[in-house]
Amino acid sequence: MTDQPTPPINQWKTLDKDLRRIVQLEQALLYVSRPMIALSLGILFILTCAVAAIVLAGGSSSTVILVTAAAFGAYMALNIGANDVANNMGPAVGANALTMGGALIIAAVFETAGALIAGGDVVSTISGGIVSPEAVADPDIFIWAMMSSLLAAALWLNLATWVGAPVSTTHSIVGGVMGAGITAAGFGAVNWPTMGQIAASWVISPLLGGMIAALFLAFIKAFINDVPDKIGAARKWVPVLIGVMAGAFSAYLALKGLKRMIDISLMTGLLLGLGIGVLTMIATRPMVRRQSDGLENRKKSLKKLFGIPLVVSAALLSFAHGANDVANAVGPLAAIAHAVQDGGAGGQVTIPLWVMIIGAAGISFGLVLFGPKLIRMVGGEITKLNPMRAYCVALSAAITVIVASALGLPVSSTHIAVGAVFGVGFYREWHAERKARLLGIEKGKPVAPEERGRRKLVRRAHFLTIGAAWVITVPMAAMMSSLIFMALRALS
Repeated sequence: MTDQPTPPINQWKTLDKDLRRIVQLEQALLYVSRPMIALSLGILFILTCAVAAIVLAGGSSSTVILVTAAAFGAYMALNIGANDVANNMGPAVGANALTMGGALIIAAVFETAGALIAGGDVVSTISGGIVSPEAVADPDIFIWAMMSSLLAAALWLNLATWVGAPVSTTHSIVGGVMGAGITAAGFGAVNWPTMGQIAASWVISPLLGGMIAALFLAFIKAFINDVPDKIGAARKWVPVLIGVMAGAFSAYLALKGLKRMIDISLMTGLLLGLGIGVLTMIATRPMVRRQSDGLENRKKSLKKLFGIPLVVSAALLSFAHGANDVANAVGPLAAIAHAVQDGGAGGQVTIPLWVMIIGAAGISFGLVLFGPKLIRMVGGEITKLNPMRAYCVALSAAITVIVASALGLPVSSTHIAVGAVFGVGFYREWHAERKARLLGIEKGKPVAPEERGRRKLVRRAHFLTIGAAWVITVPMAAMMSSLIFMALRALS
């Protein structure tokens, strides 16, 4: 019996190399095609909304206008989901309290619920009094102005998402309305005191958010993290912090999310929040005690106690966001539908259900298709977050809105949330440098400037990029809207 010749070893090495190349090629194709799949699904959603508008228009002479407006509104809603929702879910994902998939599911459900249950029933046709209704009384001019505002705001949000900058969708649409209004009726048509308040919010919102988040983090460090009996301190103070969260979010949802369903005054909202906060604090004490049984007396163990409250706070933020910011997408669309059907631009309009569905579905689709990029940036690339730090960010977002409402200050939820992340990061830098300086004094070795530079805990590049994007949001959206308005008028 003759022996069969064995293939040379080099033959298998060559085959292994070829297989590895094929696998690498497949992975590269998947990586490249993933954005194209999201883009294709986004375009399909916009086309579906346009087709739905054709059916609802019933073949009237205004079909083209409604179809175009529906497409622009769907595009705007996609971009709100891609950009704005990262502020609610980013901290929870960055703290590893939620996976990316879990965050997308929770946000999509609660954003949609907030938009459909507590979304704006009535909106001003001129988007909050930015432009005088008398200045654009002509329905045709009004329609083109709203079209321009929607498209300009959506384009700006798309660009901001692409460069990785979370910006205010409210400021984007306000800038769009302002630019179209100025082009249509001159500078006198704009409500400049309102625009001044919006400009002030660029500074007020992030500073308030950052300061409140830093104060809560300082409290946690002083009364829980840095005491000898950490578990005992956690059993005492974590229920209090959960009660503060419950009270703050109850007042937040009552004042910002449900006020369109029920007329609630500031004092009523605060009393409601106080009552729910106290009840929650009492109810969660036994739960925190059970959770803390068997935990080691160290900082790492404390993170477990903040995980579930952080997830709940992210879900509530998404509900409130859906209730409020859906109007940025569907408000101008509803105003266009009102102008087309009733032939008028003044007064107030009720948002039809089909328009609300476009806004709610668009925000959810935009979040799932394009949101992960900014969620990762807000949650992990500005500064490192853990459940306690992320919890401070969520608390700050709710409390800052309530404080601003009480003081009559205009604020942006986007600026508050991102400002809170920066506030947490800068407080950590200050705290770390202070400890190093005290340690250096004790040992007689002061910390060198270059060593302090290496201990920076906030990425300065993101700070500058986001700050610049905030400052230019209104003027950029206004300029783009003005150009689009002139182009649409020329085409019509």
